[in-house]
Order: sequence, then C-alpha cells, then structure tokens
Amino acid sequence: MLHYLESPIEFLKGVGPQRGEILKKELGIFSFSDLLQHYPFRYVDRSRFYTISEANEEIAYIQLKGTITRITSVGLKRTTRLVANFKDETGTIELVWFQGIKWMRELLKAGKTYIVFGRPTIFNGKINIVHPEIEEVALQPNANQAVSFGKLQGIYSSTEKCKVFALDSKGILKLQKNLIQGMPSSLNETLSKNILNTYQLISLREAQIQIHFPKDALTLEKAQLRLKFEELFFLQLRLLKSKQIRIEKIHGKLFSRIGEYFNNFYHHHLPFALTNAQKKVLKDIRQDVGSGKQMNRLLQGDVGSGKTVVALLAMLMALDNGCQACLMAPTEILASQHFETITDLMKDMPVKIEILTGSTKAAKRRLILEQLMNGELHFLIGTHALIETGVQFQNLGMVVIDEQHRFGVEQRAKLWMKNDELPHVLVMTATPIPRTLAMTLYGDLDVSVIDELPPGRKLVKTVHKYEANRLAVFGFLKEQIALGRQVYIVYPLIEESAKLDYNDLMAGFESISREFPLPQYKVSIVHGKMKSKDKDYEMQMFKEGKTNILVATTVIEVGVNVPNASVMLIESAERFGLSQLHQLRGRVGRGADQSFCILLTGSKLSNDTRLRMRTMCETNDGFVIAETDLKLRGPGDIVGTQQSGILNFKIADLAKDSAILEKARNTAVELLKQDPHLMMAENNMISEKLANSEKISGNFSRVS
Repeated sequence: MLHYLESPIEFLKGVGPQRGEILKKELGIFSFSDLLQHYPFRYVDRSRFYTISEANEEIAYIQLKGTITRITSVGLKRTTRLVANFKDETGTIELVWFQGIKWMRELLKAGKTYIVFGRPTIFNGKINIVHPEIEEVALQPNANQAVSFGKLQGIYSSTEKCKVFALDSKGILKLQKNLIQGMPSSLNETLSKNILNTYQLISLREAQIQIHFPKDALTLEKAQLRLKFEELFFLQLRLLKSKQIRIEKIHGKLFSRIGEYFNNFYHHHLPFALTNAQKKVLKDIRQDVGSGKQMNRLLQGDVGSGKTVVALLAMLMALDNGCQACLMAPTEILASQHFETITDLMKDMPVKIEILTGSTKAAKRRLILEQLMNGELHFLIGTHALIETGVQFQNLGMVVIDEQHRFGVEQRAKLWMKNDELPHVLVMTATPIPRTLAMTLYGDLDVSVIDELPPGRKLVKTVHKYEANRLAVFGFLKEQIALGRQVYIVYPLIEESAKLDYNDLMAGFESISREFPLPQYKVSIVHGKMKSKDKDYEMQMFKEGKTNILVATTVIEVGVNVPNASVMLIESAERFGLSQLHQLRGRVGRGADQSFCILLTGSKLSNDTRLRMRTMCETNDGFVIAETDLKLRGPGDIVGTQQSGILNFKIADLAKDSAILEKARNTAVELLKQDPHLMMAENNMISEKLANSEKISGNFSRVS
C-alpha cells in the first residue's frame, strides 16, 4: 500500500489529471511529498492592515480594509479590464483585473466591505493593485482580523503556465491546505530522539504543517530550523557514508617509501624553502599514500600559494614507488604552463616528462603513447587528451587534476579507470571555496588548504577607478612601462553576447594601440577566436618581454605566469564576478616588484557591484572574497552547472545557514563514530531515510 505522501499528485483534492501534468512539467511536483516540500520562499504578515494613504510601490504586499464604491469595465473588447474603486477613511485606490472579468463582476458588489491583499503598483501616476486577493468581510465581531490562511501567509514560487491553471501562489497554498488536512495524524519520524532532544527540534509532522501555515513567527522559526537541519544532516551523512565506504572497500597503491627521486629534489634542487602550509599538506599526502587506501584529497590554495610544487612532490612519491603520474588541466595554456614549470624544476633530474594536448602532432602522439605503455615516460601532463581512447599507462599511481571544477565527474573517472588498480587522486583548485560550500560539494573528500603565500611575495595593490579617470590610468600604465614593467588589459567575455564582447575587445585594442603607439610601445592581443598557434605566438612575445601590453579576454584567467607583468587593468570590471576578478588579479604579483590591479568601471553601479569593488580593494584573501561571493551570488552560480545538482536545496541556504550546517555535519560525524553502520535500533529511522535519499539523489561530489 502506498504511503499517503507517496501518492501521485493528480489524486490530491483540487488537482486532477490536467493540473497534475502542469505541476509535474513546471514545478517538478509528482507526488504529495513533492508538494509538501515545495516550501514558501517568503512570508507576508496578514495580521497587519495598512491605510490607502500608506500605499506605495516600495511595499511588497499590502492588506487593506475598505468599501467598493464603483465597478466599471474599461477598454475595447480585446483589451477590456475590470476596475473597482476601493476606499477607506484615508483615500481611494483602483483594483484592476485583466482576467476572470465575468466571474469577478458577479462576485463584487458596490457598497460592500472587503479585505484586499496584493502588490501595489503605479500606472499613469496612480497607485493600483492588479489581480488582488479579495474577500468580503463577514459580519462577525472579529471582522477586523485577517482572513484566509492565518497571520503569516506563505508566498510560493510558480510559473506563468501554472498561473493559467490558477496555480499561482494562492492556488498552491490551497493545495497545501488540502494536503495537510488529509495527512495522517502520525508521520514517520526521521531523526532519533537523541538528536531531537539535543537541538530541541520539533517533530517532522509539526514542522511540515508550520512551515506552510505558521501560527506565529517563533513557530515558523522552529519549523525552518527543523527542516533545514534535516536536509543538511542527511546530505552530510550521505557524503560521510560515501567516504567511509571508500576507505573500507577501495584499496589504493601502497607507497611504502620516500626514496631517491623525492629526497634528491627536495634537498638539492628545490629552488626555495617550502612554507609551513605546504609542508603540512605534504604530510597529509604522505599519510594518505602510505595507508594502503586510495587517496582522494582536495587541495585548495590561493593564486600563487605553491600548489604546483606540492603536486610535483606528490608525483615524485609515485615515482619512488615504481609508478607513473599524470597532471590534467582544463586548457592548453594551463597545461603548457604546468609542463614548462615542472620541466624547469626537473631539469637536473633523470625524469622524463611529456605534454599531450589536442594540438600534439600525430607522430609525437604515437611516440608519447608508446613510451607511456613501456614505462619509459614518467610524467604526462595534458588536457582532456589524457582521457582519450588509446592513452594507456604502464602503471599509473598518481593523478593530479588542476582546476578540477571545470571537469565533469565522468571525464575525471575515465582517467583513473585506465588502471586495474585505482591510482591516488589529488584535485587542486585556485578558486577559494567557502567552508560551507567545501563541506557540501566535497564532503566525502579529505581537504587540505595552503593558506599562506611564499615569503617575500608582495600583496597586489588594488584600486577602483571610474571611466572618467581613464586618462590618469593610462598615464600610470606609461609610468610602469617606463620602469620596465609589463601590463595586462583584460576585457570581459560572456558567451551569451560573444559578438558584442568581441567588438568591445577589438575597439578596445584599437583605442589602446592609439594611446600606446609604435615604435615606443608594442601591444599584443589574445582572444578565444584566434588559432592556437597565433595565440601561442602572441603569448610568447609577451612572456619574452618583446611586447609591453597584452590586451586579452579572460583566456588569461589561469595559466599565464609572467613575473615582469606588474599591472592588471580590468575593463568593465562590473561585469565580472568576485571570484573571476580575484583569479585575474592573480596573474600579477609574481615577481619581486610591487604589483597593481586597477578595476575600471562606469559610474552607475548597483549596491552589489560597489560591494564587489570594495571587497577587492580591501582584501587579497581569497577565502574572504569567496565568502562574500557566496552571499552575493549564491552557491549554484559559484560552482557552475556541472556541480550544482547537490545544491538544489528545498529549504537550506548555504549563504545563511552555515551554523546549522556545522551542527548537522558534527552530528553526522558523531553518529557514525558511535554507530558506523547505523545498526542500532534507535537509528533505524535514520538508516531508512538515508537509503531512500540515496535512491533519489545519487552522489554528486565523488571524485572517484
């Protein structure tokens, strides 16, 4: 027998087949349970009455009590609207209907007193309310009280197609009422008594009722806490269980020793001392690879913090234990950068390194694949080309993935499935991830952070300038070039308007070329529409110091290392997100000279944009920037579509609920310590709920 909440949505009173199809297609509501979890996104206070004189479009929703004095139809047949004049002791306002006119005309009576609820708007200089909720005041002592569904009324997300079938917010609220009225008096609990008592959480049934029809603000807060905790707790439990299973069941190559390759490089060829943060990460990696379990570690480190050297030392651990290693990067530019850096660091070591990308010539590719198979090749660095059919390692022991969020899960999996025995996996990102997001996206991974820059590295000075300051900015660039420095000038590139952006870039290039003319200045240009060889040529000219200025799109966001480039000018900086601005700024500050980042914007900026500019100027800390970015944009926009499935929360909000997330994760950790396989009777309901949630959602964050 189907549980009540598992019933198909079309069987709910007020739905039926036609509305059921619309709910499925438009809102993803297939069952009673789906509807119950379609929570209000905000609430309006139906206990407060405004006067008409107080009405203005700054108020999201307004509730009035008054009398209809006149009802008229206005306009021609196709554009008819029904207008009702509504007055109270302070003034008059128009109520307007464009749909359901015949029905509303029959319902409304001049001279009667009504309660009206809706959004005030301005039309032709007058305040009106379009399609308000309206109910006649009953002749009862409590007629001044709000009617309908209680003091706090939920507002639900809907769509235009839903509204055609009267499934706007009010229509959905009515369905919720029907659903809850028929709900069994006992709803299966999903959390243990111990957890409920520890955090003083109300029952699941009470929370589901109060989230839709709260008695008051305090009860609503309790319902939200219960449902947010539940959602985050089961997410964390699922991630931690996944990690537990991997540790218990998936064996990795045992790197039993640190040998000659690692020690020789570390003691004799490493050109600088490691920071304490780098040493700590290496210790974490050493423990992982020496445990006999497969390593799955995420390495976070700000731009320039030294992740590549840590990755190289991890690869040398593999070499010391008779294994090969590879490093995969999302772009040819970044792959080439890693290849050059690692080749230079290894120049005095007997280590054979090659690079494989989409532009590798056929003859060279055949040689690389042959050497890879016979074990002659130690390290292979490349792009997506590494996961193509035919790329086979003799004994792959260490996989390093840079900017891992740019690869899909399936793409990553193809790489380590090239071995009979799973290699160790180190994924790296220079995009700082807020703690709450890291716990959610990568909750089943071990996480290491390099949170300090190499000694002697000067922080980049960042300033915000307006378009009116352009000539002064150009003067500063000329001063820097006269000192022997080089300059990046970056233009935005957004896919949806690529043609417009390309025109902006070319117009900008012409303007820069006029302002910095030959032969005194030499200007290069790099953008995504160029052929690879032309792009490489321009980049090489800039790297060698043969051009003073590199005009580019965001193709230089990662993978460009020119220590002599000390100025980054970002045009139309208001069109970039915080994370991208921080990544671009990371292209300078790599040499001994003081570096600068100039954010150039128009004068008309939103409050959010001003906060982004201020944040960039006030801090170089990528994690502070990431936290601000999370609050401004939300988690889905930060991680992108490939990783966002796990972030489709019903009620939790990572930007606001970090404290609840911490409690939920700590609770899940403690629970698995006490009852690793959830076998205790008191945890039966948790085990059952976990099993059901895994069927529905799968595992979004696994790296291998």
